Amino acid sequence: MALKKVKGSLERVFDKNLHDLVRGIRNHKDDEAKFIAQCIDEIKQELRQDNIAVKANAVAKLTYLQMLGYDISWAAFNVIEVMSSNKFTFKRIGYLAASQSFHEETEVLMLTTNMIRKDLSSQNQYDAAIALNGLSCFMTPDLARDLANDVMTLMTSTRPYIRKRAVLIMYKIFLKFPEALRPAFPRLKEKLEDPDPGVQSAAVNVICELARKNPKNYLSLAPVFFKLMTSSTNNWVLIKIIKLFGALTPLEPRLGKKLIEPLTNLIHSTSAMSLLYECINTVIAGMPNHNASIQLCVQKLRILIEDSDQNYEGTFQENHASDGQSQQSLISDGSPSSQQSASMKYLGLLAMSKILKTHPKSVQAHKDLILQCLDDKDESIRLRALDLLYGMVSKKNLMEIVRKLMIHMDKAEGSMYRDELLSKIVQICSQNNYQYITNFEWYVSVLVELTRVEGTRHGSVIASQMLDVAIRVKAIRAFAVEQMAQLLENSHIVASSAQRNGICEVLYAAAWIAGEFSEHLRDPKGTLEDMLRQKVTSLPGHIQAVFVQNIMKLYAAILVKYEEDEDNDGIREVSDLLVEKLPMFVQSGDLEVQERACCILQLMKYVKKLQDKDVSCADEVSALFAGELNPVAPKAQRKVAVPEGLDLDKWINDPPSESSDEEGPANSLFIPDDSRMMNESLTRQVEELSDDELERRREARRAETQNNPHYLKLGGPAKGSKYQEVVNVEDIPVANIDLSVPLYVPGTKRLSDKYLEAERQARKREKKRRHGKKSKRRHKSESEEDMPVVHKVDIMGGEMPEGATESGDEGNQELDDNDPHKLLDIDLDRPLEADEKLPVRTHRIVSPSAEERPVEEKKKHHRKDKEKEKKKKEKEKKKSKKEKKRNKSGDDSAHPSLLIATELMSPGHEAIPSPGEEEEVVPPSAPVKKDSTPKKEEPKDDLDFWLSGQDAPVAVEVTAPEAGAAADVDSDAEDTSRHKKKKEKKAKKEKKEKKDKKEKKKKSKAADEDEEIGRRDGFEELASDAPALPPMSSYRLLAEDSNIKMTYETRVQPQQGQQLIVSVIFTSLAQEHLKSLEFNVMDSLNTKMDRLPGATTHDGVPVPFQLPPNSFNEGQFAFQVQSINVAQKLRGTLTYTIKTEESSTSEKLDFKLYLPCTAFLIATPCSSDAFARLLQGGDLSSKYSIKLPNSGVPFSHILAKVCFYGHFAIVEQIDQSASLYSCSTQGHHICLLVKANGGGDVSIDGKCADGSLLSNVMEEIKVTAS
Repeated sequence: MALKKVKGSLERVFDKNLHDLVRGIRNHKDDEAKFIAQCIDEIKQELRQDNIAVKANAVAKLTYLQMLGYDISWAAFNVIEVMSSNKFTFKRIGYLAASQSFHEETEVLMLTTNMIRKDLSSQNQYDAAIALNGLSCFMTPDLARDLANDVMTLMTSTRPYIRKRAVLIMYKIFLKFPEALRPAFPRLKEKLEDPDPGVQSAAVNVICELARKNPKNYLSLAPVFFKLMTSSTNNWVLIKIIKLFGALTPLEPRLGKKLIEPLTNLIHSTSAMSLLYECINTVIAGMPNHNASIQLCVQKLRILIEDSDQNYEGTFQENHASDGQSQQSLISDGSPSSQQSASMKYLGLLAMSKILKTHPKSVQAHKDLILQCLDDKDESIRLRALDLLYGMVSKKNLMEIVRKLMIHMDKAEGSMYRDELLSKIVQICSQNNYQYITNFEWYVSVLVELTRVEGTRHGSVIASQMLDVAIRVKAIRAFAVEQMAQLLENSHIVASSAQRNGICEVLYAAAWIAGEFSEHLRDPKGTLEDMLRQKVTSLPGHIQAVFVQNIMKLYAAILVKYEEDEDNDGIREVSDLLVEKLPMFVQSGDLEVQERACCILQLMKYVKKLQDKDVSCADEVSALFAGELNPVAPKAQRKVAVPEGLDLDKWINDPPSESSDEEGPANSLFIPDDSRMMNESLTRQVEELSDDELERRREARRAETQNNPHYLKLGGPAKGSKYQEVVNVEDIPVANIDLSVPLYVPGTKRLSDKYLEAERQARKREKKRRHGKKSKRRHKSESEEDMPVVHKVDIMGGEMPEGATESGDEGNQELDDNDPHKLLDIDLDRPLEADEKLPVRTHRIVSPSAEERPVEEKKKHHRKDKEKEKKKKEKEKKKSKKEKKRNKSGDDSAHPSLLIATELMSPGHEAIPSPGEEEEVVPPSAPVKKDSTPKKEEPKDDLDFWLSGQDAPVAVEVTAPEAGAAADVDSDAEDTSRHKKKKEKKAKKEKKEKKDKKEKKKKSKAADEDEEIGRRDGFEELASDAPALPPMSSYRLLAEDSNIKMTYETRVQPQQGQQLIVSVIFTSLAQEHLKSLEFNVMDSLNTKMDRLPGATTHDGVPVPFQLPPNSFNEGQFAFQVQSINVAQKLRGTLTYTIKTEESSTSEKLDFKLYLPCTAFLIATPCSSDAFARLLQGGDLSSKYSIKLPNSGVPFSHILAKVCFYGHFAIVEQIDQSASLYSCSTQGHHICLLVKANGGGDVSIDGKCADGSLLSNVMEEIKVTAS
């Protein structure tokens, strides 16, 4: 064995490690593939060895090769072998390789389930952490189902290092196994209050990711996240929470009101730009009607855009890469500070565009800032500023904005940005059916000016706008025809750019408008001659076709005019011109142009024959183009009704057979394969090239580069001489420079500027006129309706087919079926069902049958089995009896959570009695009346209550107490005593049975179980022997006046050691409504009352309900107590308003709140053995004794009072003595011995570690028990 180890270590010395592999790849750049193939062969040999270290080294090298793009799926089993290593360094290599190469379809993943479970339960936190990290990369539905319970167990680990990773990987489990979400969600919710900030941040991230696609399911968590938002100082946690609120506020409008104050404070105070941006986004989404917050956001955004030297967080781009274009494109000069400034500018403009949708006037005030952004070096910022300008336009500033954009377009560099500017100008002017255009002559002149932009690809956009305006605005047709005639006159300039969708497309609109509305032409013949120029034949075919068609329209209009004037010479001249020029269109390469030109040419020849015979034919020619053409509606095609009997899904011809695809290769014998022929031609071409041919081609390439003035020569002039030879200027070739931007001639004026100046002059005159008038509207700003509209737009939807009906918008887009978040749309507020449990894998246990067991063993254990079965049956009966009694008495734990969250309430506290009644303590054996307490209303939803804290108080419907409640108490006591007498016989029988059981249990060996049963039954025996217990209530009178009465009780939560809950019942004694109740208690050094966020110690807590006449309701208030050793007496005040029909009166009621030490004790069950160990341990060093004088009260009643008021549990009772135990919320153990003496006195001896607490508790017991 030793020799084998030595041999293995020697072999490892000569093995190549990862460094050797990387070094070798860099040294073999010429034959890298060959070297890597050799290395893979060596790795395969290493994987066959038994040494785990050699395998780990091989897997590490495979991991690097996988990063280079090589497939290593063949080594998946070897990767699992390394993952299962006990050594952490090897295990880490295996998990790294698995995380890179394993995927959902990897077959060997089924072998990793138990191995990963073993690593997750490892005592080494790093083994568990690396298993969690790797599992997140190759999670499958099977792994998620099998390991969900193990990962959820790790969420409660004592190590934050593990808890954080377990919380994060639960997100991957939810995506692959959605059924785990509901069982695991309560524990995930607990992690939001984890003491470790890393775990808390992980839980916030997971829930925010889950809520990103299904926010409505997480609306109930709003109070928890609100508490985190107001208490956390981690910017990244705040960003996630605020993002979540941004998604929740549209679902719950009341949530926006709750968030106004904290968000405003964050906007004012934070210096983190990422957090500021998210706060602004949430304000925009959730509070669009809160004008003050919107104004604050706009001011902050202006500062964000203007100031380029602000502090910037390094990962800002990473957070908001999805909020628009990629932030990596925001580069101006390459420096980090420049990129940061560009990123902030871009995001500021993006947020302003969101505000613009709801508050356009707030953003329009910053028009100058947006126009400045058009001069930014970064193109993405300029494009975002253009989007903002689109929404900032109004009737007043439209001309000014368009003028600045056109000036900016002349200076702009880059064809793409110029095209975007041009399209944005058109969109700004044409939005909402030309809503903001008051003078269409100005708009037509703008469109004509845009035709001067060369190199643009939006010629068709300009053409469509020209056609639309000319058709829909009838008053502008004369001016539009005049401008189109000028365009046709200068068509030789526009036609120089004849590419598709180029600026030449405007000639399409110019020809159509000039032909269709030819009656507005001043010189129809001149326009006709412009359309018959030879240069027109260089235009695209579809434009030539429109020219040919509208040439005939112009000819018809001219013919009618000349015949009216009886100008025969003019008629012949125009006819000859058409017959002479039309043949150039007949020779066009476009079929449409040829067909139209041939038809019109033959028609002209026929017309000319008639003209030679002096026959007038103007009416007949003009009749060919009579009538007005209306536009077709955009949705006309889809509105066409399907004829009856027409099946659009039916095949017109026979469907192709399924074997047609298989016949493809056979048919390829007759059809040449393009790729194969191309490869053959390339190989044949390479084979034919000789050395001489290659040299000749090189010489030709050198000569070409030598004569090319745009090619940079590598060779320079020789040393010692300025030039080798004199360069002949004539030999330099002349290159044509195509200017994509037209040359700007200074001093020229735009045609559209005169309309802008006229509007300014009119506005000045209007201001002077208004300034002279003293009217009520003096200080009112000019509205949009005050702007005069020169031309009216004919808003027509276009012609629709017969029988077409308007349809609504398309349905809302839902989540994609392949999106895993669609399966996570689960109601998390619904209680868990019995079958909703995470699967736990267990071993199958095969028990031997009864026949296979030996007979002796059966006899030996027969008696013990019977005894165990009896004990089980008795316990089940007792449990079922207790459950029935609890069900009869009602749901005691269902109380409305009014002023604190329901998590703070103890799950099993008693029901609240109505005012005037006292709570009756009924032992388990005694019957309970169904109607002993009035029915309570169902608890309010936590979210509704939490949201109602800021809203107006809402009246809560409360069942009013019945008259004579005090008398009912006595009658109830009589009924219960009668019922007890009826059951007395049964109780005695049960008592005998229990005594017999006790004797058997004392003889048996199971002492712990016997003592537990005796402890449970002790109080039952006590109640059955003694007469009925007097009614007792934990509620005390707090204060009372003529209008209202307050009673209270205290409750504690074991998990909250320093928190005390005071439950107050407000009972209205007045005949009027009581509203605006405010409960306030003065804080002391030891006790402080929990108040609303931002409230001072002098502010009270508003009670969120009103009190109708003769009604009552409950409110709960939380107090933080530092020390529980001394009882607390606190002063407080209740203020309320009495509302009458005539007026409202404010009243005040002072009170003193008494918090005893026993309020912090919890009656905790304790076995006799544990009680004895506690007394013998020596920790309970303090002792205290009291003596209760003989008052004629039975011992059972005194013991019941001590247990009820002092919150003690009976450990063991023997005759007239009992052992009691209780534990405080801060962990103090208190043991009591209650014993009846011979003279009727009762002595109580106590032991505790804290003497002060013990003495105060004992004195309180002395007062309550006597």
